[in-house]
Amino acid sequence: MFPDFLPAAVHDLSEETSIQQAQAIQCLEVKLEKAEIPTTYVQLGEGQTPLMLLHGFDSSVLEFRRLQPLLAQSRETWAVDLLGFGFTVRSPQGVFSPDAIKAHLYGFWQQAIARPVVLLGASMGGAAAIDFALTYPEAVDRLILLDSAGIANGPVIGKYLFPPFDSLAANFLRRPGVRNQISYSAYFDKSFNSADARCCAALHLDCLGWKEALIKFTKSGGFPSLTSKLSQLNLPTLVIWGEEDRILGTRDAGEFITRLPQGELVWIPCCGHVPHLERPNTTRRAIEGFLGQ
Repeated sequence: MFPDFLPAAVHDLSEETSIQQAQAIQCLEVKLEKAEIPTTYVQLGEGQTPLMLLHGFDSSVLEFRRLQPLLAQSRETWAVDLLGFGFTVRSPQGVFSPDAIKAHLYGFWQQAIARPVVLLGASMGGAAAIDFALTYPEAVDRLILLDSAGIANGPVIGKYLFPPFDSLAANFLRRPGVRNQISYSAYFDKSFNSADARCCAALHLDCLGWKEALIKFTKSGGFPSLTSKLSQLNLPTLVIWGEEDRILGTRDAGEFITRLPQGELVWIPCCGHVPHLERPNTTRRAIEGFLGQ
C-alpha cells in the first residue's frame, strides 16, 4: 500500500525498487519556531552511525530508490525531502531559501535522529549538505558528495524573474518533454531513462504548491558558491563523481579535492550525473570503503 498523501500517479510506478521506496515513505511533523512542517522521509536499516541522504534540485526521496536499500543492509539510513521539494508539505506562506532549507533540515535531524550522521548529498543536495555541515558541525561525522553542486553560484537570472515570467519558467520546467530531456542528459546509459524513472522524477509535481515553492526558491538565488568555505570543512569527505557527467561536467570534482582539507575522490566509470541511480552497487562499495566497512 502507498501512503495516502502521495499523488495518484504513484500507481504508475513499475519497477520494484521504486514501488518499495514509495511504499516506505513516512511523514513527520517537524516543529520549527514559527511553523510545523509535515516532512516526508524514508528510514531503512539499523546500526552504526546513521546516513542521512539529501536529494538534488526538484527531486525527492525516490532519487535514492536504488542506493538506500543497499546501504541499509549494514547501516541505519534516512532519506529526507528538503523544504520546498519532494513530498514535504509546502505552506503558501513558507520561505523557500537555502537558509530556510537548512533550518528545516536541522529541525528534522533534532527530532528524528539527534546524533551525528554521515551526511550524503547529491547534486544540489551536496550544496545543502556542505552548508549544513558548516553551520552544524556537531551534527555531521563525515560528508559524502555525489556529483555535487557548491562550486559555482546558482543562476543569477532567477532573482530577476518577475510575473508572469516566473510562472512561465516553472510551467516550462513542468513540461514532460523538458523533464525527459533533463533526465536523458543525466544518464550515460540512456536505457536508464525509463518510463518508471520519468514517473519518479515527476511524481512530486502534483503536490500542492510545487510551482509556487519552486519560484520562491529560484528567486532566493538558490545555493551560492561555497568554494571559499570548503577549507573550513575539517572532516573526512568523500567526493564521488561520474566520469561522464553532462550536467555539471567533471572539472568541479578536482576543485573540491583541491580545497577540502580531508577530501578523497572516487570516479565512477561509464556513469553520468547520478551514480546512485546508474551505478548503485559501485557507489555503495565506494561509500562502504570510505566508512571502513
